Amino acid sequence: MSKNALVSFKGTKNINTEIQLTGSKSECNRALIISALSDKLVKVENLSNAADTVTLDGILKKLGVESSELGESATLKAPNSTLVDVGPAGTAMRFLSAYLSAKNGNFLLTGTERMKQRPIGILAEALKTIGANISYAENDGFPPLNIVGPLNQKTSKVKIKGDVSSQYISALLMIAPTLPDGLTLEIDGELTSKPYVDMTLDMLAEAGIKHLWNGNSISISAQPFKSSTLVVEPDWSAASYWYSIAALAHEAEISLPALKEKSLQGDSKIQNIMRIFGISTEKTEKGIAISNLGVSLDTDQILDLKTCPDLAQTIIVVAAALGKNMAFTGLETLKIKETNRIAALQNELAKIGVTLTEDNLVYTLNTDGLHFPDKITIATYEDHRMAMAFAPLALLINEVEIEEMQVVEKSYPYFWEDLKKAGFEVKEI
Repeated sequence: MSKNALVSFKGTKNINTEIQLTGSKSECNRALIISALSDKLVKVENLSNAADTVTLDGILKKLGVESSELGESATLKAPNSTLVDVGPAGTAMRFLSAYLSAKNGNFLLTGTERMKQRPIGILAEALKTIGANISYAENDGFPPLNIVGPLNQKTSKVKIKGDVSSQYISALLMIAPTLPDGLTLEIDGELTSKPYVDMTLDMLAEAGIKHLWNGNSISISAQPFKSSTLVVEPDWSAASYWYSIAALAHEAEISLPALKEKSLQGDSKIQNIMRIFGISTEKTEKGIAISNLGVSLDTDQILDLKTCPDLAQTIIVVAAALGKNMAFTGLETLKIKETNRIAALQNELAKIGVTLTEDNLVYTLNTDGLHFPDKITIATYEDHRMAMAFAPLALLINEVEIEEMQVVEKSYPYFWEDLKKAGFEVKEI
């Protein structure tokens, strides 16, 4: 039976703490695929303990690809008709779709019921164009996928939409150097979440893979990986919840060791965004420190989150709780995440009298009816970011009950323990 978390904060709302964050899930999952493709040449340090990363690492091990830290050969040894179940791990689904297409074997790639509702057709069709043997086991355009590899490359050029998921592009880029003729991707339309594509290319570069990005085309030739080590930085997505806590506290001084101001992770943009709410970021000898300056800014600007959509829930909840009638764009991909995050936000923000409305891809908060009940219960919709975006409201509401508290394991397993370190009370109920 799933448990709920009852979150509260007693006494003065002053936060002074140091939080050691887990490794970046985004970096780890890319590093694991790159390591697996490199035939033991690329090693990985500071693996995340996030459930998605644990899932991907475990799958690669079961397929005969030992973790690079163990120094084993990365030759795929799976028998035919291998079931590969990613559970709720969306990144693993997308990356493995490409990875398994390039490897020898017969696979059924599947996941949870929600995963079967998340589209994969754009990536699968791109892989089929290149020469992959992929068919849909149930519904066209959705998992599960039947994959028979290795692909028989038919072309070295493929067009793919840029405004749906950058993970499709990253999945293709990572297998590109292993293909006989390399690969050129033509990005069709505006590129969503460009920092995540930059992250993929930067990590490939660390592993010795060169690329050429010219206009809307990214080209990677067939080339070998070099012996190298990918050191994973702590997770800026996880850091965003501490920015939220700082913004909702009366006073805050929070140290986050090992984070870099200049990061591969697109979610490091939280540093600049949170200035709107009076949160400063300073580089320290250990990492960074964030503090609440006590002065938030009035802003009429429309905040564009297309390059960092995973920050959207955190930022929107903070803005709502502080009574800011802000507007946002770049939220299109939120509807195909772990849940429809737009609908989830609308449902849960209504519990504090706030509306989030859409008009021609612009989403606007109206906080005129904002109020804080003595207790609130937040549904999480099997979405880790819903739980962590709303939990900081315990600084403004006496009791915040978060349903299905275990969902945080997907990206930040120690979230509840870290809240306790900062002075929150967290009870399982």
